[in-house]
Order: sequence, then structure tokens, then C-alpha cells
Amino acid sequence: MSAELINNIITQGQRLATHSWEYGTFAEALLEWYNPDASVFGKNPFPDGKIPVLQVDETRSLSYVQPHISTTSNTLVNGDGAAGDPASLGVSAILIGQTQSDFLSAADRQVQHLLNDVPRWSNGAISHRESVAELWADFTYMAPPTLAYWAIQTKDVDLLSQAIQQCALYRDVLGVPSNAESAAGLWHHIIGPQSQDPGIWSTGNAWAAAGMSRVLATAKKSQFANDGKVKDGMGKLTSIIRAILDGAIARDEAEPNEPLLRNYLNDTTWFGELSGTTLLTATAYRMARLQPSDFGSKYTSWADSKRQAITQRISSDGLLSPVINPLNWNDRTPGKESPEAQSFAVLMFAAYRDFSAVSRRCQTETENVCD
Repeated sequence: MSAELINNIITQGQRLATHSWEYGTFAEALLEWYNPDASVFGKNPFPDGKIPVLQVDETRSLSYVQPHISTTSNTLVNGDGAAGDPASLGVSAILIGQTQSDFLSAADRQVQHLLNDVPRWSNGAISHRESVAELWADFTYMAPPTLAYWAIQTKDVDLLSQAIQQCALYRDVLGVPSNAESAAGLWHHIIGPQSQDPGIWSTGNAWAAAGMSRVLATAKKSQFANDGKVKDGMGKLTSIIRAILDGAIARDEAEPNEPLLRNYLNDTTWFGELSGTTLLTATAYRMARLQPSDFGSKYTSWADSKRQAITQRISSDGLLSPVINPLNWNDRTPGKESPEAQSFAVLMFAAYRDFSAVSRRCQTETENVCD
């Protein structure tokens, strides 16, 4: 993977992003690629227990996303009916807010809106939609990481526990039982009265697993890591993420002649596509770094094989295809462009780079380097 190729992937990602969650996801990808130490996956992302202070004009992620963030509303951007999607800009707003207080106030309003105004499912899970209680797997990447990050900003261990709990509440509704004949451990896409989609959408499972890995990293590297509730919650997150990856790997291994995960993981009538495959691959690398005792060679070998298949399908101008239409997950025509897929590729290459760097150091230095 050359510097020119990653630059082209990023250029295409910036060109294609036009929706709230696309801005937030692309900003996260830029942060993980260009400022890995400042992301929650860095070795010390909270120096002295605090959010790091970055200069916006010197940080590509923040200078990119700043114009997309509203500082005069209860949400960080117009979510077009979605409650979860605007929260995808929360981490960026909090980082910018370390030097520009109006962005910190905007992040606070976004968090309070999620906690106090948005409908909830009967079990307490915050809805992904503003007008009705409805749970989308996508939510898990958008809102819980911001709730967890705000918990660090405000030193609120209870809010950190709530961020973790929201992931578990979503799993309780969307998760396929572990004893199911097909798709055990994976998640349904949407449960609710407006846009019900009980299918096992690849990208939805990737959103969920990747979002939970961010919450896990935030908790593990925080000053609250040894708190009893937080510690128990981290164990739950690890198990839920592992179940999703195990389910995806099982579906993948059932079709050795198909190099990519199907758009709907347990439906072989669908084409294999890059969006879900790429973000699940990124998550496998992140978990192998975060929890190496739980995510060993089974996961990294699988991720290596998927990364190679993905890289072969990135054009010289940086576009990933085939991809699912992110605005119509039932579109049977393999897509040629997806803003999500572009961000996912950056996330995957960042995760692989960071995992590989640590693996090399572990081989040559003392054991505590790998902790």
C-alpha cells in the first residue's frame, strides 16, 4: 500500500462525503491515520486523564470537519431525522472544544439531547431515530463513542458505564442468539416500526463492532479502567465484538471461493462487497491490539487475507468497488463509489499499520511493550 494510494483513497473519501455520519466517520478516519496518538487507539490518548489538546489548523481531521459542525443547535449537524448520526461528530467537536469553547458547548448539547430528548426502546436503548423508538446497528458507531469520550471530558464514570451499557442494550435487541442455526452472534440491521430490516447486513455488523471497539479503547485507556462496573462492561464489550467477528469469519469460511463478505452475511444470493468487509477487517486488527489474549492468530490471519483481497480491489485513483449503495442497502447492483467504504479503507490501513508496528516491537523488545 503506497503513500500515493492512501492519499488517493483519502481524496476520494473527502469528495464523496455529503451526509452527517459520513463527515463524522471520515473525520475519525483522518484522525486515526494522521494523528494515531490522539485517537483512542493510541498508547496514551488521555494524558493526565484529559482530552488531548490539538491545534485545529495543524490537525487535518479537525480542520476538515470543523465547517460541518453546528455550534448553534442541539445537534452537531442536521441528521435528517436520525438521532444517532449527528453524534458521529462528537469526538471531533470535543477535540476542537479544547481550544474553542463554543464547540465544547455544542458537544455538551449533543450529549444532553441524546440522553434526555431522544426516544428510547423499552429496555432503555437510545433510539437511532428522532421521531420513534427504532434501533439501527449503525448507531453503535455514532453515539456510544461520543458518550464515552464526553465521559472522559467531564470525568463522569457513570456516563462511561452508560456508554458501554448502550452497546449491550443494542445487542440485546439486535443480536442473533448464540444457538441460532445461522448467523449466531451477528446482528440484525434495524428493529423498529419505520424501517425494519431484520437482515444480517454486513456493514451494520461492521458499524457495531467497530463502534464498540472505540468505546472499549476509551474505557480501557481511561482513569476509570479499574472501576468495577466499567471493568465488567469492558468484558461484555469484548465478548460481543468477538461474537460478531466469529460470526463473520464463519460465514466467510463457508464460502472459500468468495473473497469478500456478502452484503447480507448469511444470504449467498448477494454479491460480496467491500464496505462491511473492510470495516470488520479494521476491527479485527484493533481488537488484536486491544485484547491480544482474546484475539489471536485466528483473527489476524483472517484480517490479513481480507486486507489483501480488499487492496486488490482498490483502483489506482483510490476508489473501492464493488460496494453496497450506502443509501439503499437492498440495491442489488454492485456500486462503484461509497463514501463509507473510503473511510473504512483508511481505518483499516491505520489499524493494520498500528498493529504491525506493535507486533514488530514485541518481537525485538521487552514484553511490556506489548501491554
